[in-house]
Order: sequence, then structure tokens, then C-alpha cells
Amino acid sequence: MQPAAPAVEESSWQGCRTLRVPGGHLLCVIPVHTDPEVFADVAQTWKVEDQAGLQVAGVVATKGGAVDLELPSELSAGQRELIVELAERNDADHADGLLGLVLSGSAARGMATERSDLDVYVVLTDDAARGRRSTRSTSVDEIPVSLSELENVPPFASQGWSFAWAPTLLDRTSGRLPAAVRRQATLTPEESDAVLVDHDRLDGWINYAYRALKSDRDDRRLERRLDAAESMPWLLDVVFALAGRVRPYHKYLPWELREHPLPHWPADVLLPLLARTLDGDPAAIRETFARVRAGCAAYDAVRGHDYTREVIDGWDDELLLFRE
Repeated sequence: MQPAAPAVEESSWQGCRTLRVPGGHLLCVIPVHTDPEVFADVAQTWKVEDQAGLQVAGVVATKGGAVDLELPSELSAGQRELIVELAERNDADHADGLLGLVLSGSAARGMATERSDLDVYVVLTDDAARGRRSTRSTSVDEIPVSLSELENVPPFASQGWSFAWAPTLLDRTSGRLPAAVRRQATLTPEESDAVLVDHDRLDGWINYAYRALKSDRDDRRLERRLDAAESMPWLLDVVFALAGRVRPYHKYLPWELREHPLPHWPADVLLPLLARTLDGDPAAIRETFARVRAGCAAYDAVRGHDYTREVIDGWDDELLLFRE
């Protein structure tokens, strides 16, 4: 018998790996954390002989314990143990009242360091969530939330980004929970209109950018930099709303731009523009304005209205300062 031939990795995504085994078959390998003793007890080895007579060896592990979890492969063994303990404790406390778990924070996005804690949302029924409070420690922040609260998206709130690209570790809702998580960090076209126009994020950004340019014209360097810095949150709300997304917390901005690029705003363009704007660079402000104006025109064309154009045109002759 020939020795077992190695499988070749074809691709990987969020810890899941696609392997090509001899004979051309593709296998999808999904990481599942299991207690080592349980794994040793229930693991089953298998061998498949392909058409060339080669032996392909592998192992299949069955999930153990009362709670079936889907844990990202990037988590350390210690982090996995913490999540398993949290899951089993909440399952014991709430039984059917526990609907799911969602991982947020640095660990959810592959950015954890040795100083990072775990941010875990414990999703409960309304009755189970009643009276629960968040608990925080140096290792785990445990945040209870009801499913109904997750499904009730606020009209304009950046905290929804906590759920952007956040993996669902446990789902007992037949898909309602993952859908609610995705919905928290996205904007409908009507919500994008509201952020841009009703909540004045576009007009507010133009206002601060205009003030920075006026200060530059009048040689007020400190004031120029302060107004340019003040414009940043408004600009990011605009840029992400144009793409139907909630802007990330500053810590995650470079990560999101690189891992989940924005249309027309690649990371290697937007990040340097932001850095130059923070220095009060008037050329950066003017370049950003031109990009925003073009983005708004494209957005209006898709939406079939002129809402953002009307906001920009409302500045009339004062826009000349953006063209100097």
C-alpha cells in the first residue's frame, strides 16, 4: 500500500479551507472547536482509495457538549475555552431563552493582540433578556441583547457597526439572528438618503471643509487644522452612506477599507487623503470634495433623485473656494 497522499489547499475563507485530494475531489474543511477529551472519544478516521489506488487519510470530529458552536479558527485555545464556558453557562441559565451568540471586537476581525479581550453578544428572548446586565472583565465582555432589539434597527446610529462582519457563533433562530446581525451594519437606500440629507452629514462635512479652506485662505493655520479634523466623522458618514454601509469605528477603518473595499474609495486613496486632511492640507480637502461630488452624482443617478446635488448646489458661489 502506498503512503497517504497529501491534500492540496485550493482556497480558504474565514478559517474554512477547500482541499483537493488525489483523484480531483474537493473537500471543504470547517474548523469546529471540541474539547480534546471529547474529540479523542468521538473522532472517526477514514480512508478513501482513489482511482489511482492512492490512500487518502483524514479525520472527522463530531461536535460535543450541549452547545454547538462555530468558532473562528483565528481564536487561541484559551479564547475558545472562554467562549465554550460562556456558552454552556448561558445555556444552563436560560435553556430555550438562549437564541445565539455573536462575536464582536478585535477577535471577530482577526485583529486581536495579547491584550485584547473577547466581546460576546449573548442573544436572548425578551423574557430572558429582562434584568440582564453587561458584565466586563479583562478577558471577556459579555453583552446581553434580545433578538427583538437586534431586529429593531435605529434610524441613524454608528454603534450598529459593532455587528459589521461579526461571526455568529451560535444560532438557534433558523437564520433570523445572522440576518439581524448583517442588517445592523447596513443601510437601506432610504436610510442612506436620511444619513446624507435629513441628518445633514453631507452638508455638515461641506461646512467644516469650507471653514478649513477659509482658515487656510486667511493664514489661520491652527484653525484650519482644527476644522479639517472636525470634518472627519462627517466625511466618513458620507462616504460609507453612499455605499449603503455604517461607518466603522476609527480603530477598524484601515482594516475595513482593505478587507471590504468601498466602491471608488480604495484604501490606498482614502487613507492618505485622511492623513493629509488631518494636517490641514487644502489640496487634500479639494481633492476629497471632487471625489465626494462625483460619488454623490452617481448615487443620485442610481436613486433617481437629486437630493445630494441639491445639498451641494445650495452652497452656490461659496463652492468656488473648493476649486482654487
